[in-house]
Amino acid sequence: MTIAITGATGNIGGAVARALAASGLPFRMIVRDASRAPVLPDTEVVEATFADREAASRALGGVDLLLMVSGAEAEDRLDQHRTFVSAAAEAGVSHVVYTSFAGAAPDATFTLGRDHFATEQAIRDSGMHHTFLRDSFYLDFVEDLVGEDGVIRGPAGDGAMAAVARADVAAVAATVLRDHAAHLDVTYDLTGPAAITLTEAAAVVSEVRGRQVTYRPETLDEAYASRARWNPEPWQADAWVSTYTAIAEGALAEVSGDVERVIGRPPMSLREVLAAG
Repeated sequence: MTIAITGATGNIGGAVARALAASGLPFRMIVRDASRAPVLPDTEVVEATFADREAASRALGGVDLLLMVSGAEAEDRLDQHRTFVSAAAEAGVSHVVYTSFAGAAPDATFTLGRDHFATEQAIRDSGMHHTFLRDSFYLDFVEDLVGEDGVIRGPAGDGAMAAVARADVAAVAATVLRDHAAHLDVTYDLTGPAAITLTEAAAVVSEVRGRQVTYRPETLDEAYASRARWNPEPWQADAWVSTYTAIAEGALAEVSGDVERVIGRPPMSLREVLAAG
């Protein structure tokens, strides 16, 4: 069984790569820039991008099992994903483990969730086996939402999110790769141990970091206006704002037990993620 993973220079893929190396499993890392790939035993490094079909086909030659970590946010990310999925099928990959998003659907409020659903559909249509890891928003990202003034701003209302630690998503992915036959054609919803509001999240950050952090709800107009200073493209502004509106509508409030079912321990809480960071 030949394993390949993408995203090894990033958070999720890098953690999976280190976990597989620690287990003594040989694998191939498919990266954009080989100079940035982690140096690990029993690994092969091949350069390719999702958008370059020919390079991707060569990089995936002889691969049976693929961890496809979703690409960086971009307007054409779905096209890149479809190209890479097609290259994987052409190369003879039999099983794709894909990092998707909780509630992925063609009409998902979180706009990028629509691209994840379309990528899932491309994998299904390819005839390859799949394991979809539908993770919620990352707990690791909560602190990044805090402005310089100690305020989290967004149109999330009183909605809650069952956000998950990146480390838990990586642990699930590594577990699936080690025993892929037990996870064929399954979708896992990866969440944290509880759904928390942004007010509750701000309180935890305040306590752990020893500084005052608060949450201030915005209207939609205020949300777009407050982010205009970064001059985002329209698709990016919609993604940023819909992060909060998805929370507001309760689309991310459901807590799943899939993390513990797969890796055998409870998922990390926001407090644990902050303490570890």
